[in-house]
Amino acid sequence: MTREESSKVTRRSTRFSSSVTSDNPEPNPSHPPTVADLTFGEESITLDSLLSSFPGRRSQILDLIRLIGPLDSPALPVILYGDASTGKTSVVLQVFTHLNRPFVYSSCRTCCTPRLLFESILNQLLLHSKCSSNGYASAKRCDKPSDFVNLLKEALSSVVETLNSTKLERKLMGKMVYLIVDHVDLIKEWDKGEMILQFLFSLSSVLKMPQLGIILISGLPPDVYYSNMGYTDPLPVYFPEYSEEELRQIFLKNQVNKKLYSAFLDVALRPFCRVTRRVEELSTSLSSLFRQYCEPLDDLSISPNEDLKRRLYSNLRPHITSCLNEVFRVSGRPHDGDTRGERRQKASYSSEKGDELEILDFHMSTSAKYLLIAAFLASRNPATLDASMFDSTGGMDNRKRKRKASEKSMEKKEMAEQEAVMKGPGSFPLERLLAIFQCIASVGDSSLGEEEDEEGEEEATGYDKESNNMMSDILLQVSSLCDANFMIKSGSCPLEGSIRYRSMVSEDLSLKVARSLSFPLSKYLYRR
Repeated sequence: MTREESSKVTRRSTRFSSSVTSDNPEPNPSHPPTVADLTFGEESITLDSLLSSFPGRRSQILDLIRLIGPLDSPALPVILYGDASTGKTSVVLQVFTHLNRPFVYSSCRTCCTPRLLFESILNQLLLHSKCSSNGYASAKRCDKPSDFVNLLKEALSSVVETLNSTKLERKLMGKMVYLIVDHVDLIKEWDKGEMILQFLFSLSSVLKMPQLGIILISGLPPDVYYSNMGYTDPLPVYFPEYSEEELRQIFLKNQVNKKLYSAFLDVALRPFCRVTRRVEELSTSLSSLFRQYCEPLDDLSISPNEDLKRRLYSNLRPHITSCLNEVFRVSGRPHDGDTRGERRQKASYSSEKGDELEILDFHMSTSAKYLLIAAFLASRNPATLDASMFDSTGGMDNRKRKRKASEKSMEKKEMAEQEAVMKGPGSFPLERLLAIFQCIASVGDSSLGEEEDEEGEEEATGYDKESNNMMSDILLQVSSLCDANFMIKSGSCPLEGSIRYRSMVSEDLSLKVARSLSFPLSKYLYRR
């Protein structure tokens, strides 16, 4: 096989390459697509190499290979589930490299509608590539699940017949085709998503073709998808979060000077593991910190002794706090040059007229600061006023005409304030805390630059897209705030049956945290 043909075959080197069809290159007339393109096109890797490539995933890899089964053996549907960045997609793709089995991969992140998902699968099975010569059209138009079943049967039958009769250039392992659908949890957000999910889970029973294996990849556990449709439940394989030692093995794997990087991880990895254990977030933060760590060194191949480790840590220590704060940005927006965020910051500094903001004497991530403010507001404000406090524009409408208070009303207000002080902070459920947090976090930046409303609307949608991925991190921050006694659990409500929380921070500390974020806390406080 020529080099050009080899590069054509290895089109599955990334997880999205098979599902993204808009940027496909023009087909090569000298190498028309064949059934051989349904594999990775690379040399099959050994099991030992596969296991060493994924630290902490030995049991998951062996379970997946066992569930896929021997050559040409019918397999029940399998679902891989776990949090983001736990290696689900990478593991399943490399397992198929090891087994050298033909498969079709589609992601519900790029194929964001049922039609795109169905046509992506059919295009790969029919060896069809979108290009200018065919008007970037799919091989078959498919909008309905019933049409997809019929077209899928025809395409599978054609592929299986080719696998049985054609002598391929490379030996294909087996006469089965596997369908891998990634990010199936995103289907719940689609129009009629529940129906599509039930269809995917019952697809094996509907087709009744033993030559098709189905593997689903989800960020949610299988319990979320259970229904009374009567289909066979997929066999689950759980991918837990990486432990600190497993993360250390992952980051050390491709390092040239392992001793130097191990010394760096000794001081940098543990603080970040308390915040997040997602590999891509840790990789971004640790790569910038490692450059700071190595600045005093002229020779990066040196093996550091204890004295050098102390000097390198002293050089790194001032940068850890700022880098920790960047890991939990409430909204990840790019900043190029003099960006909108910088212009807002300059505007806020100029509005302070040189007054220095109070500096917190302890480190806290941006997300935790917003949670602390949300807890303070939930304890301070009556729950009945949340709708008027936190409207779509963020905060109360201060344009309402204020009446002149009488002496009697002033006395009532003072008595109410004294009574509130005697009662102390009120308790609140977790749902209310998260609702207030989402409101103040999503509009916190917009309060600093109201002159740029159009850009603010675009950024609000970006926050909504990230909110699902952040939820597990936010719950971790709530637990951390309770451990630090910024919040306490005040028991459970007998009517609601849920745990209630209470803020333990003073108004002065809340104002100091709000100033560090340039957040207008007084706008959200209810004054009796």
